[in-house]
Amino acid sequence: MSLGERVKKAWNAFLNRDPPNETRYVDIGTNYSYRPDRPRFTRGNEKSIVTAVYNRIALDVSAIDVKHVQQDENDRFLSVVDSGLNKCLTLEANVDQTGTALMQDIVMSMLDEGCVAIVPVDTSCNPNENGSFDILSLRTGKILEWYPKHIKVRVYDENTSQKEDIIIAKKNVGIVENPLYAVINEPNSTLQRLIRKLNILDAIDEQSGAGKLDLIIQLPYVIKTEARKKQAETRRQDIESQLAGSKYGIAYTDGTERITQLNRSVDNNLMSQIEYLTSMLYSQLGISQSILDGTADEKAMLNYQKRTIKPIISAIVDEMKRKFITKTSRSQHKSIAFFIDPFELVSANEISEMADKFTRNEIMTSNEIRQIIGLKPSTDPKADELRNKNLSEPKAESDEDSKAQNPMEEIQNG
Repeated sequence: MSLGERVKKAWNAFLNRDPPNETRYVDIGTNYSYRPDRPRFTRGNEKSIVTAVYNRIALDVSAIDVKHVQQDENDRFLSVVDSGLNKCLTLEANVDQTGTALMQDIVMSMLDEGCVAIVPVDTSCNPNENGSFDILSLRTGKILEWYPKHIKVRVYDENTSQKEDIIIAKKNVGIVENPLYAVINEPNSTLQRLIRKLNILDAIDEQSGAGKLDLIIQLPYVIKTEARKKQAETRRQDIESQLAGSKYGIAYTDGTERITQLNRSVDNNLMSQIEYLTSMLYSQLGISQSILDGTADEKAMLNYQKRTIKPIISAIVDEMKRKFITKTSRSQHKSIAFFIDPFELVSANEISEMADKFTRNEIMTSNEIRQIIGLKPSTDPKADELRNKNLSEPKAESDEDSKAQNPMEEIQNG
């Protein structure tokens, strides 16, 4: 491109405003000071430690690759299908979210509400009229009401920047229930009991830090008549005004009056109950403190992936496969699959040993190993061959006549 064409076609976000050189903008819709489509916790979950647990699980699930794939007759992975659904899962789910952000949104909403809807917002044709359609955008929705074959869902509309309620057929929307519902979302589950205990602890902390003295003043006379009650109320207000007006909070009392302070620390078993419920919740979820702080070993992480991550991602993928893949596509061996990287928890020394075993036993090629460890594929054609490099390469067989003796020579020799 020449210099003149570059100057003619160049565009600048500040100079090419409409109207130019002004800070006034045209009406482009409703604006917010915070992101309106962001999921927000309910029932007090945002005020407890469960937010960290939800976020950790959602991050680990969203790190798993989910793709629209083509399989063979034995349900083995062959290739990735280039479709709008695969674009939503891997690249861009909607104008606001990537595929990874959508998966994290799905998991966090599912853990918080117990059940979440995966709503196809933009499709290639009307799903109610044509069962074969391609999905162009996906969003999560909160299920408000249940009907026999429909549900009412609250979904964010990117055109109006508002969350709107729509009724949609169950066959056209993915409905994912939390596989850990009995542990997390049941009213008397371990997590809900822990949240109630934490709320009680927060209330006690607020009371202790509210600045109240909690005093009982024993006056030197009996308070039974209205006159004595008014006199006692006047004395109480006098002490309050002394404390409020004093620089260091000092007040004086009569020598016959006695003051008893009530806000002394009272021993209870609330903290021990919280610790017990926390440990029980971690054990039921297959999670531990070492997983949250990143110090877990390989066995702990494998147990966490098997008991917590895999059931959640399997529930999501199975529901997508059931609702978003038609019978015709399933007959053509198309499906939705997730891929967990088995080398995430492996050290460099173990990777070298595994690479040798995989290539020696003709399980993976050299370029596939290089891709796992983050290296560019080699241009050598041998790097794509599935063979044992420790064995000598077999020589190419020549023509049969070159190995066997020429028949005419055999006759002459004979």
